[in-house]
Amino acid sequence: MKILWVKTDFLHPTTRGGQIRTLEILRRLHTRHEIHYVAFDNPAFPGGLERASEYSTRAYPLSHEVPARGSLKFAGQMMANLFSGLPLPVSRYRSEAMRHKIDELLALRNFDAAVCDFIFPAPNFADLTRCVLFQHNVEAVIWQRMAEQAGALRRAYFGLQSRRMLACEGKACREAGHVIAVSEIDAARMRELFGVTRISVIPTGVDLDYFAPPAAVEPGQDLVFVGSMDWMPNIDGVNYFLDEIFPRITARRPATTLAIVGRTPGADLRARVVGDKRITITGTVPDVRPWLWGARLSVVPLRIGGGTRLKIYEAMGARLPVISTSVGAEGLAVDPPENIRLADDPEAFARECTNLLGDEAERSRMAHAAYAMVSQRFSWEHVAREFERILETGPRP
Repeated sequence: MKILWVKTDFLHPTTRGGQIRTLEILRRLHTRHEIHYVAFDNPAFPGGLERASEYSTRAYPLSHEVPARGSLKFAGQMMANLFSGLPLPVSRYRSEAMRHKIDELLALRNFDAAVCDFIFPAPNFADLTRCVLFQHNVEAVIWQRMAEQAGALRRAYFGLQSRRMLACEGKACREAGHVIAVSEIDAARMRELFGVTRISVIPTGVDLDYFAPPAAVEPGQDLVFVGSMDWMPNIDGVNYFLDEIFPRITARRPATTLAIVGRTPGADLRARVVGDKRITITGTVPDVRPWLWGARLSVVPLRIGGGTRLKIYEAMGARLPVISTSVGAEGLAVDPPENIRLADDPEAFARECTNLLGDEAERSRMAHAAYAMVSQRFSWEHVAREFERILETGPRP
């Protein structure tokens, strides 16, 4: 097949779950098909275009400024968006250059399939009926959950964005020739919220060879959280953990250590742990695996989210036991307490952590059960084959 793939960013440096999922699928599709990849070349993340040949036959970089969160330009975007009908995360990526490039390629290249990766570039497609919309999350649900967890002022703003996202995302999903979800839960939500009928589900995968621990491992922190720290669900989850859960753990085990591993942690997060030698905030790291291999437990204390969390299967692939909230593990084929522990109350989460930190045999049993589950059912090659099958029978551009 000749496939047109449109996303807002290139896939390196690979620091977010959506990038990982797309990269692993495209790497495998690229061995069998011709991939034409359209994305914005963001100078804040160099190296993406240079490595695009790893997953695409030809790449089309476009210039488009996407101001960093917290900058003055971003604040200007937020103010301007108050008078827009689109949600801010979508309006940030509207681009006449991208729309023109998509139209040009579809007119000239005779593609067998076209993919809109995430909802964010969707307004740049003149006709979504001719493409597959790849929904890594149900974005409206994420914004609704953020509103529920926020204070009064933020609740009002997040509520506005949630309503706009509900309308925008629903329109795009109904118009798309086909929708791909990453869990049965997300697919059911899109059917219920948006009235979507043309929808398929692919599972989440993990690269077991990549995450397999070496024979000798340097010991690290007791607990590790892995996730981009410029994504609001991760920020909320880490703050919730530090506010409500970690003090309960250290009351029982005062020397317990924690590593927060992920790009772009905010100054407020760094400031709140200054002087606490038990907590390490890494920022961007070249490789997350040593942090997983050296830890004793992976914690996923998310209260907000959608789609599926790759970080859980990656921890399982690294043979690391996982404790998560129900939201954190939502949509994943897990079997608590056999291969994961779930806790939605701060006291229960802290108790699971302290009990497992004190029980090496149970940590080993859980890690073995989790690894057996992901190794049998969730390779990226299987996921890519499912994606390929959908494209082969889906809409034609």
